[in-house]
Amino acid sequence: MGREESVKAEAALPLFDIKQAKGRVCHRLFSSTVFFGICLIWFYRLTNIPGAGQQGRLSWIGMFISELMFSFYWILTQPVRWNVSYYLPFKDRLLHSYEDKLPGVDIFVCTADPIMEPPAMVINTILSVMAYNYPPEKLSIYLSDDGGSNFTFYALLEASHFSKRWIPFCRKFNIEPRSPEAYFSQHFDAQNTVNPREWLATKKQYEDMKERIQAVINKGSISEEIKNQHKGFLEWNHNVTKQNHHPIVKIVIDGRDKKSVDNDGIQLPTLIYLAREKKLNWPHNFKAGAMNALIRVSSEISNGDIILNLDCDMHANNADAIREALCFFMDEQRGHQIAYVQHPQNFNNIIKNDIYANNPHAVNKVELAGLGGYGAALFCGTGCFHRRNSLCGSKYSNENKQVWNVKTRKGDKRTINELEQRSKVLASSSYEKGTQWGKEMGLVYGCPVEDIVTGLTIQCRGWKSVYYNPEREAFLGVAPATLDISLIQFKRWSEGMFQIFFSKYCPFIYGHKKIKLGAQMGYCIYLLWAPLSLPTLYYVIVPPLCLLHGIPLFPKVSSPWFIPFVYVFLSRNIYSIVEALRCGSTLKAWWNLQRMVMIRRTTSFFFAFVDTIIKKLGLSQTTFVLTAKVAAEDVSTRYEQQVMEFGSSSIMFTLIATLAMLNLISLAGAAVKTVMLVEYLEMERCWNRPNILNGS
Repeated sequence: MGREESVKAEAALPLFDIKQAKGRVCHRLFSSTVFFGICLIWFYRLTNIPGAGQQGRLSWIGMFISELMFSFYWILTQPVRWNVSYYLPFKDRLLHSYEDKLPGVDIFVCTADPIMEPPAMVINTILSVMAYNYPPEKLSIYLSDDGGSNFTFYALLEASHFSKRWIPFCRKFNIEPRSPEAYFSQHFDAQNTVNPREWLATKKQYEDMKERIQAVINKGSISEEIKNQHKGFLEWNHNVTKQNHHPIVKIVIDGRDKKSVDNDGIQLPTLIYLAREKKLNWPHNFKAGAMNALIRVSSEISNGDIILNLDCDMHANNADAIREALCFFMDEQRGHQIAYVQHPQNFNNIIKNDIYANNPHAVNKVELAGLGGYGAALFCGTGCFHRRNSLCGSKYSNENKQVWNVKTRKGDKRTINELEQRSKVLASSSYEKGTQWGKEMGLVYGCPVEDIVTGLTIQCRGWKSVYYNPEREAFLGVAPATLDISLIQFKRWSEGMFQIFFSKYCPFIYGHKKIKLGAQMGYCIYLLWAPLSLPTLYYVIVPPLCLLHGIPLFPKVSSPWFIPFVYVFLSRNIYSIVEALRCGSTLKAWWNLQRMVMIRRTTSFFFAFVDTIIKKLGLSQTTFVLTAKVAAEDVSTRYEQQVMEFGSSSIMFTLIATLAMLNLISLAGAAVKTVMLVEYLEMERCWNRPNILNGS
């Protein structure tokens, strides 16, 4: 076989494989036994309802309705567990057959507030993606600053200078991770391949850069000396505020410029700063609006076929992540069907037992992988690689295979000023008026979780999506270190997802005959978080009160009907424990998850349910709550010690405390009543014994 034939044969090999999880048949049999137990519980409830006027009738009916809701939700969780699939890319095949055909990649990093999302953290994400193992002439990084902060712009300038040393350092020693903060926080091993002198010199340069950035932020203004170093600072005047500023587009590093090279003389990737225009009393559509502005501006400057979007706190943790993702897009047989490749959200500050259950292993390794098995992976808003044309509204066609644009930007003869001025028009607040942006193009507007609904619309246009969970995490973010921030996050997510269920985008309606039924049910696992608060609250409130008043709601232990209740309870929890342990969790982490699920359902999900109903009645508008990405040192210390930090005061904590006290008082009251009853019966027995003896 000649060399040309060998290359063709290698190119014909698939670039990825799909493997089904083991034990699918056993799980279905097990699920069938649990469902049979559930049916017996329903039958018991229906056939033992207290008669009209009898004590506990309404409580009994409420229990039946709550158990129906729990059962329906459990049924929704089963299809994804029956179809867990794992995607495996073949990176070496891509390297051998497609290295000269790699497409351009545009990376979007979004930030919105320099206080809650410190610039030093943002530039670590920027530097980590600039150092990817990918041709720099085909790599463009965009920082979207919705806060329009000159501090963030200054930090980006500092990062552009430091990248000239950082990228060669990463390339020379092939280090991981490529976020300077994450890398230098690791213990240095003198036996590794990194030269100690270079390691110390690079770390010192990084620390000096951080100190300069922090000094400017602490001062509260940027000196004239710094402003004179770059004309971009002329964009900021006293009229520029977070909610009111003109469009700002600055090409910090031009990948076409032969002088834009690192310390080894190798081309640097393109780096762009963008602050889209914002006006008071003009809808800006939160992160979705920022993403759509990025899509338009990037199409003018670099127009990469692949887009990666990241939150500002989620740095790259695998230098080959782009190549692994391209294995799915560039596969000859199936690649043209794929719209996006979603990675799980992982965090670099998760402690062993994960007290806030920020990173539930079973969700990442089972539920989301099950949705991916239906070709309907959730778009989670970060860590996602997109095919540009699918994100821009195009419908899938089996006959329209994409021809990758392998050209670089070197052929573009427009000046930097021309590109920036044209891009400002695309980033203006009025550009979208009368267009399909936010409807059929780009990310969908009108929902706090624009990512979920956008992924659903893409899938309903015929595209498939991949959920890829590599052995080495591709991205690492920062998990909440306090309970209040964690609960606020889940309230925002559950509220947004419940709004989707109540909208035209409900998977059972919008996805009917477009995506598989198992995928529709899988979406609803998350869309129905909020209403799940109602049966949970009922179970937390009513049974304790009935226990206190001596109203039976469950069969006696001696009754055969007690068996299905015990079986469903034990089987559900034992299965959950086994699933968590198999996914790499610990028993204590599983217990913490159960605790957090109860807390979320009775607080975050409940308030999300109430707020959604209020919005549907037209009594309030959708808002977006930005959560802090960093915690104080003492808070972080307590978090690492697995001490729960409540943070600021909240009505959620009042509700938690009230429910806990209700259950404690009810249990104590029932116990006292039981003891008193036993003592009374004993006294009565002793009292009656002499009378019986005298009567005999």
